[in-house]
Amino acid sequence: MSPTPQHLVIMGVSGSGKTTISTLLSEHLGWIAAEADEFHPEANIAKMSSGTPLTDEDRWPWLDSIRNWMDSQAGNGRSTIVTCSALKRTYRDILATASGEVHFVHLNGDTAVLQERMKTRSGHFMPASLLPSQLSTLEPLAGDEPGIVVDILKTPADIASDILTRLDLPTN
Repeated sequence: MSPTPQHLVIMGVSGSGKTTISTLLSEHLGWIAAEADEFHPEANIAKMSSGTPLTDEDRWPWLDSIRNWMDSQAGNGRSTIVTCSALKRTYRDILATASGEVHFVHLNGDTAVLQERMKTRSGHFMPASLLPSQLSTLEPLAGDEPGIVVDILKTPADIASDILTRLDLPTN
């Protein structure tokens, strides 16, 4: 019998390092990875690019498509890593229904650090002006949710190692 597919949802606000950490974990584990931004319809991207926060109604179909992708991968016996802000418990509840085991990794950090990171990155549609909206929407990972909270001040390699250890995933 093959092992149950696992899904890591690397969550947090913009600038928390989701893409960097997801890439490191994917390389280490050999799991397929996806960026939640790739699942947004053009209307959502245009809205965020203009500095307008998304509503729950904007997010429901997006979250369903991410979960459906996770289901599809699990149906093929694959474990996954997906970056997703997953700001609210209700959003995480949708993702948690994917086939297999879902674990959330909340990359958490100081607002000043997040703002600085957002100011210095290039090529991303999310403006730094939306960070306060994300922070006010963020519902921290609750104790009864499957996952861990990780501080973003360590090096990316140390963060990835911490995640692998704390979630008891294979390490080299």
